Amino acid sequence: MNLTNLLRIALKALSNNKMRGFLTMLGIIIGVASVITMLAIGQGSKKGIQDQISEMGANMIMIQPGADMRGGVRLSASSMETLKMADYESIRTEAQFISAISPSVNSSGQLIYGANNTPTTFYGVSADYLDIRRYSIDDGDMFTDQDIAAAAKVCVIGKTVSKELFGEGDNPIGKVVRFNKIPFRIVGLLKSKGYNSMGMDQDDLVLAPYTTIQKRVLAITYLQGMTASAVMEEYSDAAIDEITEILRRNHKLRDEDENDFNIRSMEELSSTISSVMDMLTLLLGSIAGISLLVGGIGIMNIMYVSVTERTREIGLRMSIGARGRDIMAQFLIEAILISVTGGLIGVLIGGGLSYLIRTAFNFGTYVQPWSVLLSFAVCTFTGIFFGWYPARKAAGLDPIEAIRYE
Repeated sequence: MNLTNLLRIALKALSNNKMRGFLTMLGIIIGVASVITMLAIGQGSKKGIQDQISEMGANMIMIQPGADMRGGVRLSASSMETLKMADYESIRTEAQFISAISPSVNSSGQLIYGANNTPTTFYGVSADYLDIRRYSIDDGDMFTDQDIAAAAKVCVIGKTVSKELFGEGDNPIGKVVRFNKIPFRIVGLLKSKGYNSMGMDQDDLVLAPYTTIQKRVLAITYLQGMTASAVMEEYSDAAIDEITEILRRNHKLRDEDENDFNIRSMEELSSTISSVMDMLTLLLGSIAGISLLVGGIGIMNIMYVSVTERTREIGLRMSIGARGRDIMAQFLIEAILISVTGGLIGVLIGGGLSYLIRTAFNFGTYVQPWSVLLSFAVCTFTGIFFGWYPARKAAGLDPIEAIRYE
């Protein structure tokens, strides 16, 4: 018996029991839709976090002073003075895998304009900080190297600070604000970046020349940190090794001495988050995949019922020349048709649910092609695996006994 005839017989058998066939498909439909939706949620969350990290600067490298033990007490990194201007100059001039680097000193407090005030953080940086952190100027200009050399009292503010101090629509350029009783003239307004993946407002900041914050606000000569950018994300590890070598040499550390600084990269953070999200996605997919197992058991159950109901038909087919493998192929095709048809419907429903979640709840979802292919592969495997045993039972029936079956 050829494949076309077997397919025709299988379709006729399913059409004779439409409701039962649909209810059998329902387990597969729910399973596939759940797997695709859960994977889309997991991959969408991962992609959203990676995009936000990229906006912060995917190739960004953060250099901080290391904590130290003094008198049995571990001091915080912010109180250490291991990073100097000489370290910044050495990295800036010698490092080949660094495209930009900025010193970093900061101070938090109240920023005042007239009767308005807002708590914020002043970041003392260089002009390269904009490129490293992917900020851009919306209005006005960035402070210049001359401002840094003169420790000028100028600053660039974020949109949140501007809104709190000046309200909506008011241009802050040229206005003078006070921080720790020190007047600062606003020379630029940053474009909005919104909240990052950790829920931090990226527009609630003020940038000023690092020399100004060092001399006029904090009265320090050391650096609280440095922020650098590797030439490309894949060179982050090479850049870290290079910076480590320069700093150890500058600090005259021996081979057995521990580093008195810490270096972290966004690439490292991105890899960690990706691993966590992949594990979470796998967990979600596995939980949803349980419904596929339940659907497969439903297929096996209904195929057993079908074999029992059609025992006389099987006996008649065998008596007129149908071979055992023909009978087995017939029931296998029925099981696969149920599974694959349910899979198709499940893919459509899963894609629709993913779109609905993205549009109605503003939650990022991302349906990857491999998840659809995986669902089809699992559907086909489910049909073959759970349909094989009932089909084998049908193929093994004795024709004489099958014909006499009531």
